[in-house]
Amino acid sequence: MRALISVSDKTGIVDLAKELHALGVGLISTGGTAKLLAEQGLPVTEVAEVTGFPEMLDGRVKTLHPKVHGGLLARRDTPEHMAALKAHNIDTIDLLIVNLYPFEATVAKPGCTLADAIENIDIGGPAMVRSAAKNWKDVGIVTDASQYADVIAELKSNGKLSDKLRFALSVAAFNRISQYDGAISNYLSSVNFEAEKLSETYVPERAQFSGQFNEQYVKVQDLRYGENSHQQAAWYRDLAPAAGSLATGVQLQGKELSYNNIADADAAWECVKSFDSSACVIVKHANPCGVAVGANPFEAYSKAFQTDPTSAFGGIIAFNRPVDKAAAEAVSKQFVEVLMAPDFSAEALEVFKSKVNVRLMKIALPADYGNVRNALETKRVGSGLLLQSADNHELALTDLKIVTVKQPTPEELNDLLFAWKVAKFVKSNAIVFCKNGMTMGVGAGQMSRLDSARIASIKAEAAKLSLQNTVVASDAFFPFRDGLDVVVDAGATCVAQPGGSMRDQEVIDAANERGVAMVFTGVRHFRH
Repeated sequence: MRALISVSDKTGIVDLAKELHALGVGLISTGGTAKLLAEQGLPVTEVAEVTGFPEMLDGRVKTLHPKVHGGLLARRDTPEHMAALKAHNIDTIDLLIVNLYPFEATVAKPGCTLADAIENIDIGGPAMVRSAAKNWKDVGIVTDASQYADVIAELKSNGKLSDKLRFALSVAAFNRISQYDGAISNYLSSVNFEAEKLSETYVPERAQFSGQFNEQYVKVQDLRYGENSHQQAAWYRDLAPAAGSLATGVQLQGKELSYNNIADADAAWECVKSFDSSACVIVKHANPCGVAVGANPFEAYSKAFQTDPTSAFGGIIAFNRPVDKAAAEAVSKQFVEVLMAPDFSAEALEVFKSKVNVRLMKIALPADYGNVRNALETKRVGSGLLLQSADNHELALTDLKIVTVKQPTPEELNDLLFAWKVAKFVKSNAIVFCKNGMTMGVGAGQMSRLDSARIASIKAEAAKLSLQNTVVASDAFFPFRDGLDVVVDAGATCVAQPGGSMRDQEVIDAANERGVAMVFTGVRHFRH
């Protein structure tokens, strides 16, 4: 058995080569990898010795040769193939260990030149990978250090790789090539090429959205069904999911997550991550129906639940702090589909032991969890895709423009910022009443902003919550004064809205007439 090793990332490669050598596998290698293995006292044959042709063009041409690709592509069960190898003095290669030039890491560096990017486009590596992967029945293709242990284990156990492992390695190899080519396409089709500036130090300007958009995902699991029972579905994650994102979560107990569970869980998790202090978010059908901050998870949950106990039934609950026994006991009194938190105490887990259907998700949060956000958002349309930068805007007190005679109190300003954070995660048209770090009424997803305002009032009344002296956030401007009148009639004394309507002055005059404070945020948060 012969193995050809040619790696850019040499992590673990010496140990792998030593294991292969101990198993009697002959080692062939290229350039820096061959030098490293030789320095470790391993018997290694340079590729140039195999091909009878020196590496050239700064290493660009070294493995693009019939004695390499013939050894990889020849089918051992085809006499004509084996005869051709014999006629041309070509030996088979049974194992290929390759990882590619670090193109993705190179172009991710600030100030990456076009020359550096182009130089890090691997040619020989992908060609060998494709050859070996195509001939998977006879050749094992290893493209990642995480595969080394399985390869060695099977060689030690069976003296060869199983069909199952070789096929899995082949699939992983073609996936890697797809990812690699997609990254190259994304980069090159984003470059605003300026020939007059071309030089070795030329750093091109890049369009935010590339001419061709290639995105890669890895399947997490098949789902029982999609949004409805007659639809099929699966859950995929990014190739490298960000720390603290839903895709990094671990399910500790409960039934299998459904399509709707995951969609709602993401809405709850992204919302709760927007708060610095201990917070709880309850989501139903992708909308927050209760949000609150508190001194601890128990207090935050108790306040959030009060907003709309009816909608909270069968909801998704998220905490941005570890769940303790007190919070767990409170939550366990209601029917909950999914409960998410950075961690659960042993006592909290014990509380839910008897509730075997409750899905508990542990999602570790990094220290800067508030900054962990998707950079891009996508939406499928007929035969197409909408792509946009994510709505990651954070409002600060200094961004607020007070437009009324009455000034908001410091307490009202704090509640306005809280209400604004919640409104960003409520489907448009969104109206959110808040007081003392707690949602008091939420109106979501109506065709009319006026109806959303009325629904928020109705919800508060149903929950027996007084809207007197509350603040209100509206995700977009009030086009007429009637929406403002509805929230003021309900008891609001302070309103935040983006501003920007042709009738802004009419609404400002109405606020002054009603004796309430109003601030403009200068930014809207439509969420469709």
